[in-house]
Amino acid sequence: MKKLFVGGLPYEYGDEDLRGLFKDFNVASAIIIKDKMTGRSKGFGFVELDDAEMEPAVAKLNGSNASGRKLTVNEARPMERRSGGGGGGGGYGRDRDDGGRRW
Repeated sequence: MKKLFVGGLPYEYGDEDLRGLFKDFNVASAIIIKDKMTGRSKGFGFVELDDAEMEPAVAKLNGSNASGRKLTVNEARPMERRSGGGGGGGGYGRDRDDGGRRW
C-alpha cells in the first residue's frame, strides 16, 4: 500500500468525498484531516491505495479541479518531528509593580 497526500481540498469535503475523487482506483482508506479544536477540515487528507495505482492516480488527479480548488496530489512523506519550544513564562512577576528593580 502507498499513501498519497491530497491538498487543496474544498473545506466542505468529508472522507467519502475524498474517496469519490479516487473512484477509478482501488482505495483502501481515505481520510480528511480535521482541526482538533473545531472539527473542521484543514483542506487536506490522505488516501491509501495499491502501489501499482499510485503513479496513475497522481498523473490523473494532481492539478485537477475539485469544486473550484486546484488539487495537489503526491506521495505522502513521513511526518517530520517538530522541535520542542513553545512555552513562555519566565516573566518574574512582571504583572506586578516591582519598582523597576531587576532580579
